Amino acid sequence: IFKPSNILIKITIVEGWSQNQLDLELSKYFTDFYSIPYQDIIADTYYLNKNSNFESFLNKLYDFKTNYFKKYINNELNDKFNKNELMIIGSLLEKEGLDDEDKKQISSVIFNRLDRKMKLQIDATVLFAITNGKYDLNRKLLRSDLKINHPFNTYIYNDLPPEPISYVVKKTLDILFENNKNDFLFYFFN
Repeated sequence: IFKPSNILIKITIVEGWSQNQLDLELSKYFTDFYSIPYQDIIADTYYLNKNSNFESFLNKLYDFKTNYFKKYINNELNDKFNKNELMIIGSLLEKEGLDDEDKKQISSVIFNRLDRKMKLQIDATVLFAITNGKYDLNRKLLRSDLKINHPFNTYIYNDLPPEPISYVVKKTLDILFENNKNDFLFYFFN
């Protein structure tokens, strides 16, 4: 009577969120929690009993990701990339793509550049490096920023950054697994 178990709470993890943003959201529901690495979960809306603890919530997130990737076990991208690398690419799409069509085009550009061993040169990775993942630069990126020596700076280092740069939503991963093809090596925003 005092602790009804049928009351659900809704926790939404928004695509493109930083760990700080998720930590702020989790603090509304749990007193004892820790930051969840980007690659461990998929951004979505989750429901749980009001009296659930953080560990049971985390297990729900892990199960969702595991079941999601089982759907794509036979996808050709799994031959080229592991799950962590796919989460990294998804996070790049979250931060760079304005909409689903953008994400389709950008994913192909990323694959094309990786196939040719080109630097990805993605501004969002530089922003992540400069702000330590907080994204609060309060100014535009400068050319000098593109030269910062940081493992996430894809203007300096070839290949993918070492880890995702944000949380990735299922829809973006769906777009990624479509494995869209174009011949482009660059994309621009006006």
